[in-house]
Amino acid sequence: SCIINVNLYSRRQRALAPGEKLYQGDEMDTLFFDKLKDAGVDVDTAIKRFMDKEDLYLKFLAKYQNDESAANIEKYLAEKNVEEAFKSAHTLKGVAGNLGLDPIAKCASEMVELLRGKDQLEEIDADQLSSVSEELQSVHRSLLNILAEL
Repeated sequence: SCIINVNLYSRRQRALAPGEKLYQGDEMDTLFFDKLKDAGVDVDTAIKRFMDKEDLYLKFLAKYQNDESAANIEKYLAEKNVEEAFKSAHTLKGVAGNLGLDPIAKCASEMVELLRGKDQLEEIDADQLSSVSEELQSVHRSLLNILAEL
């Protein structure tokens, strides 16, 4: 299963003013990276993948928030377009893996394997597909909540 404990990271009680950051400077990096690590993100390996440039890693994490792959999986499954759902899951698996977002990469990998080689949605176990899809969306939303602190 690809579920993580997502209740640990609810947003602050008060709303942030536009442009206000939850943390400042190095304090932000340390606390933010600790939250990611607690959620199962392999921050250390990912930063090494980004040539030890934390700022570059943070930039790509921020860009990930706009990635449409997870939403596209749901869209294409609703349209019964297995091929495009597979492509979106495969893309999400790669992007998440490169960013060290292991919980998302794991769920996306499970989705890829469910969809691999299938032409019709009816060829896939509906309960298993529903379960993996729900887990993927839940993990994705939870990590997006953490990333929203960037």
